[in-house]
Amino acid sequence: MGDFQEKLIEQAAAWVVESHSTVCLTGAGISTESGIPDFRSKGGIWDRFDPKDFEIRRWLASEDIRRRYWEVAQDGYNLVRNAPPSSGHFALARLSRHDHLKLLVTQNTDGLHQKAGHDPEKVVELHGTSHVCVCVGCGAKLPRPEVHARVQGGEAIPKCEDCGSLLKPDAVFFGEGLSPEKLSRAVEASKAAEVFLVAGSSLAVRPAGGLPERARKAGARLIIVNEGPTRFDAKADIRIQGKTGNVLPALVNAVLA
Repeated sequence: MGDFQEKLIEQAAAWVVESHSTVCLTGAGISTESGIPDFRSKGGIWDRFDPKDFEIRRWLASEDIRRRYWEVAQDGYNLVRNAPPSSGHFALARLSRHDHLKLLVTQNTDGLHQKAGHDPEKVVELHGTSHVCVCVGCGAKLPRPEVHARVQGGEAIPKCEDCGSLLKPDAVFFGEGLSPEKLSRAVEASKAAEVFLVAGSSLAVRPAGGLPERARKAGARLIIVNEGPTRFDAKADIRIQGKTGNVLPALVNAVLA
């Protein structure tokens, strides 16, 4: 880590220390360091699926798509549930435990923030979770491992045992709206933030990608930590290029020093 980057981290840490309301948005970049490929990378979901297959109407209408989804999803879910949190996940959980992080909003569905010890009450999973399945008919929710076991046992397309409707992961597919409650909580926290930290997101996907803009317009300082470019780099107060697993622990250590 060079001198210039260390100075940026020191300044960012000073702002977090001063802040009474820091909000963080995380994206796929923090979880790729846990061995979970993002959608577009080699080994990611788009290597095995046409993105159109994740449009909810298409998924619901095609038995072939659902059958293939559940077949392939077995390996994907095993990867997610066995993945260890990264050092970035642990750093943010530590920041939260020391009351320097008001709310964490994540685009990820892997549950690794909670696995790292982050208080679930202080995490908003905007795009849902991979660890729960939901019935598209009656709305009943089941633990994903229970449904996973049923598929492994030969149930090719799992259905709700109460009403007979289809089960799907409780993660947002294309064409599905976000939870109004979760989105409202994320938006209100962003507008009230004094510091808004982006970690591992290109900010390409809305509405999550629009949260930094809301925070910035309301007067927050914007800190972006990401390996690649983001849509909002030009408006960031501090832009740190690097792996979240390297930068976030250094940032949190500086805050708590």
